[in-house]
Amino acid sequence: MTQTVNEPEEKEQGFIDHLLELRDRLLRIVLIIAVIFIALFPFAQDLYDWFSDPLASQLPDGHKFIATSVISPFLVPYKLALLVAFLIALPFVFYQIWGFIAPALYRHEKRLIVPLLTSSVALFYIGMAFAFYIVLPLMFKILPGFAPENVQVAPDIAQYLDFVMMIFIAFGFGFEMPIATILLITTGMVTAKELAEKRPYVIVAAFIIGMFLTPPDVLSQLLLAIPMWLLFEVGLLLSYLFKKQIKIASKEKAARETAEYGESESSSARIGTAAGVSSTEILCEDDRYIIQEIDEDGNPVEESSDNNTDDEYRPMTDEEMEAELDRLDKLEDDELSITKDKKLSKE
Repeated sequence: MTQTVNEPEEKEQGFIDHLLELRDRLLRIVLIIAVIFIALFPFAQDLYDWFSDPLASQLPDGHKFIATSVISPFLVPYKLALLVAFLIALPFVFYQIWGFIAPALYRHEKRLIVPLLTSSVALFYIGMAFAFYIVLPLMFKILPGFAPENVQVAPDIAQYLDFVMMIFIAFGFGFEMPIATILLITTGMVTAKELAEKRPYVIVAAFIIGMFLTPPDVLSQLLLAIPMWLLFEVGLLLSYLFKKQIKIASKEKAARETAEYGESESSSARIGTAAGVSSTEILCEDDRYIIQEIDEDGNPVEESSDNNTDDEYRPMTDEEMEAELDRLDKLEDDELSITKDKKLSKE
């Protein structure tokens, strides 16, 4: 007895389904932050002592922090514990964001996004560590020396927390420069050569960003702008590696398509329908991608004499390659859907 399947097994999620999934993922983020915060709650006072050490160690003997608000001695340490809980949970937060947007991405896009998200979190942590262990000790060693003789340096605990968190955010995002450089190049908005030619403008922009994101002192501006420039150079270098990985992934995709259609040429990938109609073929020769029409028997379609040129094939542009990869992904999904329908109809 056969069963007719009129509707596909998997349906696209509706707007309400997306909202429900977003709600669930936000609840998971809040839950994990709350669990970490509860674990840090008993150590909030010790956590603030460690957090205030870059400035406390530079104060004159006998000088301590002050609290200008009645509730500051209680509120500020636990506010810090909550912020630390969020920073610890940051990889989980990005994982939930990735899980929400991943179904809308193509396979080759997922291969690019995963390492970028991982490196983004790592660079943000590195930026904060650089600020805490290098920038803040240097800054607090110099700045108190500019105080007049009749001024006692006694920083407020709440203002110190706000100041350091601002520095953390500035250096955390400043250290994302390699990610921004890679995205600009891999998305085709600008080439690596063009970006390298605009290096002087990038250096000026780094100093301008450092001026706006850091306190109004030259030292912190330099300590942010110079690493941003160096990280730009690192991103420029890594972008060549990402481009190479994209080409390798495209070749692997072509090889898999060749195996599925039973072709013997390992350097070609066929794009077509299951009905055997005329389609196209991607050829990988000497790191170049070229496109050619083929008939239902797999033989190249000869061009008419009016359209013949000296070159038998033409190189594919980046837009054409992206379109062909998207088409390959769609055909693969359609074949999986047809296979599922056939299995259901046989039951």
